Amino acid sequence: MKDLVLVPGGAGFLGSHLCERLLARGHQVLALDDLSTGHRRHLAHLEREARFGFVVHDMTKPLPAAAADARFAYNLACPASPAWYQKKPVQTTLTSVLGAWHLLEMAHRNGARLMQASTSEVYGDPQVHPQTEDYAGHVNAIGPRSCYDEGKRCAEALYFAYGRERGVVFRVARIFNSYGPRLSPGDGRVVSNFIVQALRGEPLTVYGDGEQTRSFCYVDDTVEGLLRVMDCDLQEPINIGNPVEHTVLELAEKVLRLTGSRSTLTLKPLPADDPRRRRPDISRARKHLGWQPRVSLEDGLAETIAWFRRELGLPVPRTFLAGGMAPATQ
Repeated sequence: MKDLVLVPGGAGFLGSHLCERLLARGHQVLALDDLSTGHRRHLAHLEREARFGFVVHDMTKPLPAAAADARFAYNLACPASPAWYQKKPVQTTLTSVLGAWHLLEMAHRNGARLMQASTSEVYGDPQVHPQTEDYAGHVNAIGPRSCYDEGKRCAEALYFAYGRERGVVFRVARIFNSYGPRLSPGDGRVVSNFIVQALRGEPLTVYGDGEQTRSFCYVDDTVEGLLRVMDCDLQEPINIGNPVEHTVLELAEKVLRLTGSRSTLTLKPLPADDPRRRRPDISRARKHLGWQPRVSLEDGLAETIAWFRRELGLPVPRTFLAGGMAPATQ
């Protein structure tokens, strides 16, 4: 049996998909999650597997005894939902910082190799476009998003401090706007918001003028990127995201077309510190990982919409049943 792999945040959107891939690789996997934004049902199909374990755990606390022998850890523990983390800013910041510290202490004791899931939010509202890993960012350290942005930035600082001072081996992936099945309805992320609103026939909420841009990476591509980051030899941050840029209005149009919804758009003021442009430079990932996204936005949205239809108890359209892309599996 392969070494134990620890996945803090394993019941979340990305974490549950990562657990699946690690088990498929033959690893023994232990997922940790406090279930504040993750859902145990995301892991229900894995809990029959003898090589999989799950512990309810708050990463601000010392790691459970079951994690002591982990040889690898992918740290995905931190809520990425703006709606949640702006309501719980203290918990969000502590999860990033103390969670990183507990894992780094473990790695210092037993020589485990760590992968930190960081974020494009470390670049803030960028003044450099596209964003390379060498860009230091343009972040409001005391704004309403800072609990997440600065928590992740501080976590990165801790990893590099432990690497320099104590020789801990780690990798850092900066994730850009991942989406796909198992996103939570109402989590404040634009893809899930638009899909749920369109399926329910509600107006799609567009903040600002809708000309702000994002780069959307399907979950399968993101997880493949994280696995390659862990396996690579580069101890420098690596952007994991899709370099194809879309405006929010373009995303809304695609969601309306793919759902067949007649929903209208409603405009609301742009939230404080919301970035105007966001697109990764993935030259480093291409060079050192041989990685780039493969799933188009249209195909990824089709999978995600099919999953949300089932999640909301809505019928799958005949066009899906008659042919075309198969609905996403759970």
